[in-house]
Amino acid sequence: MKEILLVSDNGELIQKLETVITFMGEACYGQSFADCLNYLNTHSVEAVLVDASGGEQLQALVAQFPHIPFVAIQSRDGQITANCNLVSCVTLPITYPVLTQAIHRCQEYTRHRPGHTKTAGMKTRLFRSLVGRSQQIQIVRQLVEQVAPTDATVLILGESGTGKEVIARNVHFMSARRDGPFIPVNCGAIPGELLESELFGHEKGAFTGAISARKGRFELAEGGTLFLDEIGDMPLQMQVKLLRVLQERTFERVGGHTPIQANVRIIAATHRNLETMIRDDKFREDLYYRLNVFPIDSPALRDRREDIPLLLQELISRIQGDGVSVVKFTEMAISSLMEHDWAGNVRELSNLVERLSILYPAQIVDIQDLPAKYQYGDIQVYEPDYPEELLERDAFNALFAESAADEASRDSDQGATPPGYSHSEDSSQLPEEGVNLKEYLSELEINLIIQALEQQDWVVARAADKLGMRRTTLVEKMRKYDIHREESVSSDN
Repeated sequence: MKEILLVSDNGELIQKLETVITFMGEACYGQSFADCLNYLNTHSVEAVLVDASGGEQLQALVAQFPHIPFVAIQSRDGQITANCNLVSCVTLPITYPVLTQAIHRCQEYTRHRPGHTKTAGMKTRLFRSLVGRSQQIQIVRQLVEQVAPTDATVLILGESGTGKEVIARNVHFMSARRDGPFIPVNCGAIPGELLESELFGHEKGAFTGAISARKGRFELAEGGTLFLDEIGDMPLQMQVKLLRVLQERTFERVGGHTPIQANVRIIAATHRNLETMIRDDKFREDLYYRLNVFPIDSPALRDRREDIPLLLQELISRIQGDGVSVVKFTEMAISSLMEHDWAGNVRELSNLVERLSILYPAQIVDIQDLPAKYQYGDIQVYEPDYPEELLERDAFNALFAESAADEASRDSDQGATPPGYSHSEDSSQLPEEGVNLKEYLSELEINLIIQALEQQDWVVARAADKLGMRRTTLVEKMRKYDIHREESVSSDN
């Protein structure tokens, strides 16, 4: 047990302090200024009550042990130099309310001290799914640590998709029941007439179709934890039977008469407001107070937006473990995601990461790659600028491929090609006298451009799309070859 150390060279003052602190039920030990240094270096103390008349000795002691909270005891109100770990000053005569408030400050100083959080391997592994640095998620982690070693009934409240089952599993695996089963039941997914049999089991012949005896979830969870998810959707008739089991810790199978002991820890969860349901006579008040022994609020994702980067990292590593090529996010994409309201909470974020991993495997996702509803702020879309030679080559390849496909289609309609005949003989075979390739390609290019313009009624933008090039590139080529609509019409005449 941690002690409260009393430091003073005044034996009478130490005796008075010991009387009050012992009355409070706290352990304490008195030391002089000369002896307290060795004691503080070798013992763990909860607080140090030190005589302020020591002056410089007090300040030196407080500065030497910044991880320990101190309370100054002064004979009259005066000015004492402030220090972070000098959490309170108490004036004699000491009263019980003032001293308890000062010791409470010492406990708070120790509880929130940087580096004080335990980092055991099991806790780190289990809490991995409760990632985040926000105050809300830190409170949840602390509550789980505090309630897990007990057998208290836990009620987890929060919106859908916030990870209520994750919290329940952490409570189970950090408890003494961790080697026992964790049995989840979704009370809203099972019809009311089947829920009793699902929870308590049934005997052979208890109802039509009961061809053999069957254990219920309470028996399957023996020695472990039963997680009743969406408890707010449980019918009123079943609420009465559940209340009886929670009170008496015994139940009977459907159609049976033998009481069965229930050595089970109950964790319930709901996204509904149970107090409102009680006022509307949709939930039993006595059951609510049986379940609401230790409530834990699961925070909505929009209330802890600063956790989104860490959640993304956790979700990506989880998908990567399933063998999926994962994505990465730019800083702008992450900032945009942090602006979203996340009505579906962590479940919605998880679905989005999985969707993007399918769309952009092993790629980097920027803000413009996100679905429109997740795009916030200025979006600067990057449009690559390709060399004209590359664009022309791609356009010719596309046109030739389209022409070849049309020709193949005509051949299939007219029958098989006669043996020894090649389509290339009438179009692509090099003449014996040779050819001027540059002029030939220029004429071919002019011909294809005019065809595309005529097909698109001389709308340059649509013709450019047809040719697979930018509009500005097509305009430059029309200027280069002096292609005009009038010339095309006159040449046709």
